[in-house]
Amino acid sequence: MKQALQKVPNIEAEDSREWLLTNGLGSFAAGSISTANTRRYHGLFVAAFNPPVDRVNLVSHLDEIVDGKALAVNAWKSGAIAPEGLQFLESFAPLPVPTWRYRLGDFYLVKQVLMLHKRQSVYVGYRLERMRKSDDDDDDDAAAPVSIKIAVISNYRDFHSQTKGSENWFFEQQIKKGEGNLDVRIEAFPGAVPFYLRTSGGKTSYSAGQAWYKDYFYRREWERGLPDSEDCLRLGFVDTTLQIGESLTLEFSLEAERQEMSFERLLIAVQERQEFLLLQAKVKEAPPYLQKLVLAADQFLVERRSTGQTSVLAGYPWFSDWGRDAMISLNGLCLATGRFEEAKGILATFSKYLSEGMIPNFFPDQGPPTYNTADATFLWGEALYRYYLTTDDLAFVGSQIHNFFEIIKRHQCGTRHGLKLEADSLIRGGEAHVQLTWMDAKCGDLVVTPRHGKAIEINALWHNFAIIARTLYAAVYANMTIYAGYDQAIQKSMEKFWSEERGHLADVLQDDGSLDWSLRPNQLFAAALSFPLISRERARRMLETIEPKLLTAYGLRTLSPDDAAYHQRYGDGVPADQLRRDMTYHQGTVWPWLFGIWVDARIYAFGKTEANFALIRKQLRPLIKHIDSAACLGSISEIFDGESPHEARGCISQAWSVAELLRVLKTYPEIL
Repeated sequence: MKQALQKVPNIEAEDSREWLLTNGLGSFAAGSISTANTRRYHGLFVAAFNPPVDRVNLVSHLDEIVDGKALAVNAWKSGAIAPEGLQFLESFAPLPVPTWRYRLGDFYLVKQVLMLHKRQSVYVGYRLERMRKSDDDDDDDAAAPVSIKIAVISNYRDFHSQTKGSENWFFEQQIKKGEGNLDVRIEAFPGAVPFYLRTSGGKTSYSAGQAWYKDYFYRREWERGLPDSEDCLRLGFVDTTLQIGESLTLEFSLEAERQEMSFERLLIAVQERQEFLLLQAKVKEAPPYLQKLVLAADQFLVERRSTGQTSVLAGYPWFSDWGRDAMISLNGLCLATGRFEEAKGILATFSKYLSEGMIPNFFPDQGPPTYNTADATFLWGEALYRYYLTTDDLAFVGSQIHNFFEIIKRHQCGTRHGLKLEADSLIRGGEAHVQLTWMDAKCGDLVVTPRHGKAIEINALWHNFAIIARTLYAAVYANMTIYAGYDQAIQKSMEKFWSEERGHLADVLQDDGSLDWSLRPNQLFAAALSFPLISRERARRMLETIEPKLLTAYGLRTLSPDDAAYHQRYGDGVPADQLRRDMTYHQGTVWPWLFGIWVDARIYAFGKTEANFALIRKQLRPLIKHIDSAACLGSISEIFDGESPHEARGCISQAWSVAELLRVLKTYPEIL
């Protein structure tokens, strides 16, 4: 998919807009359009040593000098911007691959970056193009060769950390020059995983010349109240000369063997895969924004080495694979895009780690998975059911059906963190210092939104899960009846959550028997699942109550502005340290993924009428515009401020933000 080049206005704008590449293994490349790294997570090659986790920043960036003109942009702790190469940048386009076009006198330098699917390499291509000339101008053959000098700026550290340079730390570099190309093996320290620099094209040489560049400034980390500067090591220089029409390719790789390095062919391979994904998703004739969502969805689907199956990275640049996020995202990332084998792999990945009736909350970079989640397991059942409805794959459902018995049995007996089915047929959960719902912010031992007791969405999911268990058992075993009556008992007990006077559901039935009437979006689950918990009449009343308070242009607020605990801005503005950010994470901050369950609830409550679709269509327009205008171009951010102008915050590219918008647009084509 090609995208028109965008004119580049200024450094403030281009440092706030970002690009992202992934390879399906957890490795990625990311940066700002200006090319200045503004995050600790920015890097030309951030490699997953144990896919999709254990990610290490190997190559920070490249500083290019072309015919004496410095194209790079670097921000320094002193406040200086040097060099200021943005003056030469004429345009940028994120698709089919990130493409920068620099105007340098009477010629252009086009720089492109790409990754190949399931390959542990990043490729950077440079190509010289002439400006449009008159018939009287000299031919290209008469033009003088153009000199290009590229400084390779490296780092070798966990991608969550930052480096302080040491004069005792120098990388070992073994340079091997072949005919028309170079190979450099780089080892950061004895025993480190080596990586490789290779070149192809031009009259190219490489000279090792190591030096520390001190105090790069990372503005986005400053905004997050984190250490905001770093030292990086220049490894050396790639020198070449190119004529107009010639090109140079650089490869940074974990792979020991050189493979195809023609950038033109590599780009064709990327474009062919993108075309296949669009065809598979049946969006070739769809609006461009829907096509971009399909390509963005691909970035979250990764191979997990420990299972050999597909998993879902929750968000870039810092999240690993999370159970809750994966199950919410599966519909949009896989079922809406025709990627049924990947959907099956995700379901199998998480069910393989089923423990004490719970699937993992997330897989950390190191160590075993964690299980502090009350909802991910029930969401797994909903995802499996929707997979079955989409594919009619009864064989796979049959291979998973035993998990329903294990899950229900363990919740009946009681499992981790106080999760237990109580006498009123509702699920109760929670214990000190543990966060179990998706509103999971925690500061040290302080759980910001504990929601201990019987949470509304957990029990809506439990009601849904019980019906799904019975339905799938009947599908697999024909006339077998199991778990009959659970749903009616749950509905009866849930009556206490409804307030006719308030016109909405309580958020939590607390352990002391009181009801928390905080106006939050969690109650939407009661009307948005495969088997709704409440009637259409109550769903309409609920929506009429919560929409004026929670619905915004970019998603739903997590708390009503009328509540004393409401915060207008995530972190209460910038800079905001971890404590301030966590304290506001679910206290008014807007989450775009909630649009998905809002749309489902609206369709359930008001039906598939043109008036309803028109309202939904209008509400989604600002978020659709966000895809091309802010944060990670081509994707959707994790969160937004609660009040206008609703600045994007958090991860620049979030799986369930992309997946839920994609899902509703594919599920309800009337919105288009």
